[in-house]
Amino acid sequence: MLRSSGLRPRPHVLLASLILLALSAGCAESGGEAAPAAEAAATEAVASSSAVPTFEIDPTWPQEMPDLWVMGSITGVFVDAQDHIWVTHLPETLTPEELGAEQDPPLGTCCTTAPTVVVFDTDGAVVQAWGLQDDDISEYPRNSHGIFVDHNDFVWIGTYRHHRVQKFTRDGELVMTIGEYDETGGSNDPDLLGGPAGIWVDPTDNEVFVADGYGNRRVIVFDGESGEYLRHWGAYGEEPDDTYEYDRESSESPPAEFSTVHGITGSADGRIYVADRRGNGVQVFEQDGPFVDERVIAPETRASGSAFVPVLSPDPDQQWLYMADGTNHKIWILRRSDLEIVGEFGRGGRQLGQFLRPHGLSVDSQGHLYVGEASTGRRVQRFRMR
Repeated sequence: MLRSSGLRPRPHVLLASLILLALSAGCAESGGEAAPAAEAAATEAVASSSAVPTFEIDPTWPQEMPDLWVMGSITGVFVDAQDHIWVTHLPETLTPEELGAEQDPPLGTCCTTAPTVVVFDTDGAVVQAWGLQDDDISEYPRNSHGIFVDHNDFVWIGTYRHHRVQKFTRDGELVMTIGEYDETGGSNDPDLLGGPAGIWVDPTDNEVFVADGYGNRRVIVFDGESGEYLRHWGAYGEEPDDTYEYDRESSESPPAEFSTVHGITGSADGRIYVADRRGNGVQVFEQDGPFVDERVIAPETRASGSAFVPVLSPDPDQQWLYMADGTNHKIWILRRSDLEIVGEFGRGGRQLGQFLRPHGLSVDSQGHLYVGEASTGRRVQRFRMR
């Protein structure tokens, strides 16, 4: 289901027209002999810029981690401005068999728990890691869910089971906490959080947008410097209603309220994209909350739903919206201008290039995708854009 879009016409069409005009003028001055070649070049530029991207698995990424580390369920992946890949996971999901070297007495020679935050470089080598389960609970990102590195190099992590968003330096020093540990107040409380699952920080005005979707059903916005509450909204830009009940088995239309606000990202042209996981779709808003557009994805999906994490392509126009789907075990490709589903890749499985619950998703400056798997997937894979 699609509602009418308020997005502007595609800038690359105008750009290609200007290129064609300039080239044609130049060719006219030289006698017009190169006009067909110039026109063909401009046409090719438009075609290449609008071609649906395709991806292939990179079997060389990542490299082996140090100290016999293993990661549990991956809950967040983010590529920063340096093309470093930040990953959060849940150490508590690891089993004694997986952590044999940590048992007393040891069960074997491998393995040990990786820190909660692990950072890889472009080659897949670990360059940084921090956060251990025996750290002070007031500073430790316990039950981490979602990670974002902002324009000032601060690292934001949600803790979905314990109702907090925490702001750290790149080295893991706690700077600020929004929300209270194990306290919640519902979808219209300005101070307490429900289950923050995803974070996006606007580099223009340093506003922090939080997908507050476990327990609560809203987007909530804070000032990135002070942590001051600014505003919030629910589905379709309306005030959220926690009493609303949605019968997924009998309803043929999307829910009137968010089901699980799970992922969030923003575009350079001022749109906010919100993944409603169990609502099986993405809704688009202006930054102050008015509803713009929506797309339902695989509406027959039950269980955890089809819309986990949205990510925009890094080209100047941000033409493509990628959506991780942790129930159907794939990545959907949507054209951002009209939210049309134009492609997909992946299937369920444990082999290279397959997925078990893709839950974290991000993209680097070259357009390559990084996919982290939760549940028993417990890995991050890189897919190169062809």
